[in-house]
Amino acid sequence: MDLTDPNPGHSPSSDAVVAEGPPPSGRGGFAHLARLTDPGGVRERPEVGGFAAPGYRTTDAARALILVLHEYLDSPRIALTSVTYLAFLEQAVGPDGLAYERLTPHRHWSDKPDRTEVWGRCVAALGTAARMGTSKVTRDRAIKAFLRAAKARPSDARAAALAALGAVALVRSRTDASGVARSLLSDCLDVIPRQPKPGWAWPEERLVHNNAALCDALIVGGAALGRAVPIRQGLSMLTMLMETETSERGHLSPTGDLGRSAHDSGPCGRQRPADVAAIADACAHAFAVTGDLHWRRGVWLAWKWFLGMNDLGVRVYDPETGIANDALLLTAQPGGSGAEATLAALSTMQRTRDVGA
Repeated sequence: MDLTDPNPGHSPSSDAVVAEGPPPSGRGGFAHLARLTDPGGVRERPEVGGFAAPGYRTTDAARALILVLHEYLDSPRIALTSVTYLAFLEQAVGPDGLAYERLTPHRHWSDKPDRTEVWGRCVAALGTAARMGTSKVTRDRAIKAFLRAAKARPSDARAAALAALGAVALVRSRTDASGVARSLLSDCLDVIPRQPKPGWAWPEERLVHNNAALCDALIVGGAALGRAVPIRQGLSMLTMLMETETSERGHLSPTGDLGRSAHDSGPCGRQRPADVAAIADACAHAFAVTGDLHWRRGVWLAWKWFLGMNDLGVRVYDPETGIANDALLLTAQPGGSGAEATLAALSTMQRTRDVGA
C-alpha cells in the first residue's frame, strides 16, 4: 500500500503547523522526540553516521499520540503534533480493521496488516484521541478510525489488553462509539488470562513482555464496566508482578526479553523501557482506582529505573537531551536512541507527574 499523501483530504495549513514537530525543549524533555518527528510521523530512530534514517512504525505513532494528548493542558504547542500522529494511524488501519506496522521512508507498507499488538496500540491511541483530541474535528476523525479498527478482534492477550485501554476511553463517552467500545472492551477482557498457574501466581507459564498491560486492562476495564472481579484480579496480578520484578535491593528489575518463569532467579536478556512504562501506567491506574499509596510508589520506582536506580546503576534516560537508551543489557552499558525508548521514558515521566510521585 502506497502512502503518497500522509494527510489526504486535509488543508495545507494544517500540515504547515504540524511539520515543526514537538518543541525542541520544555517540560518533559521533548527535544529528541522533536528530532524524530517529521510531517510523515515518528521515525524509528535518527540518522546516524550519514546513513539515512529508517522508516516509521505504527506503534511509535500510537505511543506518541497518547503522549502528546496527555501533555496538552501544560503544553498546547506539543499537542499540535497530534494531527500528524493521528493521520499516520488513520492510514495504518485498513478497511477491515487490521493494522500495518512498518512504513518505509518511501511511504510503502513493508508488512502485512494484522490484529496483534500493533492493532492493539492503534485502538489504544485512537480511543484516547477520540476522548482527548484537541478539537472536535480531531475527535471525530479519531472516532471514525476507532470504529474501523473495532471491526477486528485481538489475536492474543497483549493485543487485547492494549485495545481494552483504548476502549475504556470511549465507554463512558456520549458518542455513537460508546456502545461499540463497550462491546470491544468486554470481548478484550475475555481474552486476557486471569487464573494463576499451579506454583506460579501468574496466569501464564512465563512472564514475557508488556506484562503489566494485562493487569492494567483488567483494572481500568473492570472499573469502566463496573465489574469488581476483573479489578480484583488485575490488582492481584500486578501485586505479583511487582513482587517478582523488584530486586532485593528495592529497585525495579523488569523481566528481560528472554522471559522469566517461576524457576528463574532474575531477569533474562534485555530489559526494555517500554515494559517499565507499562508498569508505570498500571500502577498509576491502580492508584487512581484504589487510592492506595503503595501503587504510587510503583510509579516512582519505574521513573527511578530510567534515572539509574536499576540493575546496572546507570541512566537509561537523559532529561537534558530527551534521549533514552533502547534497552538495559546486564552485560553491557545501554545504547541506542530509538523512538520507542524515548516515548517510554516520557510517558513514565508523565505518570510520575500525574500521581505526584
